[in-house]
Amino acid sequence: MQSRLARWTAWNTLSRWRIAGIAFVFLWFFLGGIAHFALTSSEMRIVPPGIPWPRAAVLVSGVCELLGAVGLVWWRTRRAAGIGLFLLTLAVTPANMYMLQRPELFGVAPWLLVARLPLQVALLLLIAWSSIVRPSTSATSTEP
Repeated sequence: MQSRLARWTAWNTLSRWRIAGIAFVFLWFFLGGIAHFALTSSEMRIVPPGIPWPRAAVLVSGVCELLGAVGLVWWRTRRAAGIGLFLLTLAVTPANMYMLQRPELFGVAPWLLVARLPLQVALLLLIAWSSIVRPSTSATSTEP
């Protein structure tokens, strides 16, 4: 059984790649969260019609993005923030599917909307790898 100090050290001695992953996820959600407030009307357009209170949905998801991004910064909240951002990314999938089904409403090339789906999977993997999955104590020195 790992000691508490060994687990703490493993989680806080991150490779440059993991730090870069956390930084990318932080920027993605921090800037995205700001966009929810700066461009609320634009963000509301992609909320599927079946979801009630689109303005509230945009603002609440913006708050969640900002809280999740900030939570990534501190090691004690990183894992919880990563789980929250992972779940949030899954929760906004209906908006991405709606855009894919109705590209004419958004002025975006359909191929870009199709390309976004594997990028969303890559984002989910990056969130999980950089913030949810804890590195083992022996892996910290061998991580690329």
